[in-house]
Amino acid sequence: MADPRKLGKLPPRVDLRTLKLARYLTPALTPPPAAVYWSKGFPSWGMMLNGANTGTLAPQGLGCCTIAGPAHADQVWKINSAKNVNLAAITIPDSVILGAYENWDGYVDGDPSTDNGGVILDVLNDWRQSGLGGHKITAFAVPDPSNVVHIKQGIVLFGLVIIGFNVPQSAMDQNAAGQIWDVVSNDGGIVGGHCVAVPDYNPTGPICITWGMRQQMTWAFWAKYCDESYALLSPDWLNSSNFSPEGISLADLQSDLQNVTSVARR
Repeated sequence: MADPRKLGKLPPRVDLRTLKLARYLTPALTPPPAAVYWSKGFPSWGMMLNGANTGTLAPQGLGCCTIAGPAHADQVWKINSAKNVNLAAITIPDSVILGAYENWDGYVDGDPSTDNGGVILDVLNDWRQSGLGGHKITAFAVPDPSNVVHIKQGIVLFGLVIIGFNVPQSAMDQNAAGQIWDVVSNDGGIVGGHCVAVPDYNPTGPICITWGMRQQMTWAFWAKYCDESYALLSPDWLNSSNFSPEGISLADLQSDLQNVTSVARR
């Protein structure tokens, strides 16, 4: 029986023009708290076509995690800014997810040979330029994935980080059993790449949204398997109630962004 959970992140593509988060962290920035939960216990995240589902579009699931991750990020920003959280109002429709997977990652509906996943950096540039479900991100910057403080600050200040990581078979087994993603002595080998939104963390480690659920991981798992991460600047987040990006030089960020108008595609 085929696994109902799909992967699909392709290897990272490095572009030296991609902005670095450390440049915009100022001395005014306070240390991150021990735990942050921007997901606010939201009960139903949806599969976003990234696995078997009961919808009429791609019920078998697609390797569209590079689109599902941003779609979950959009949910996080909306549940933190909306007074009344309505599932339908904050969830991007499957038809939009499918369209983005076709336009940004080259999928052809009904042709399994084109279900090959995508590159996160390409998707972020498309998201910034074209929008997803009517919402664009303003910018994105790369926190040092090996610097836990930077990762925490990215989550605290911007509501989440988008990450890419290599998935060992042990993680698939742990997820199926409702267990924490952690490092084990024999991980069964890497079975693919995955892209997720990470809106929460606690002393144990980050908590991501994947396959319609919240998934805890340890910091050791992060250190071993995560190979890319991005902090996202979204107008939906910056306009949320009483939020101010204190300790971030937004002027520098906007100035640098003007010098990075496009990134070469794959």
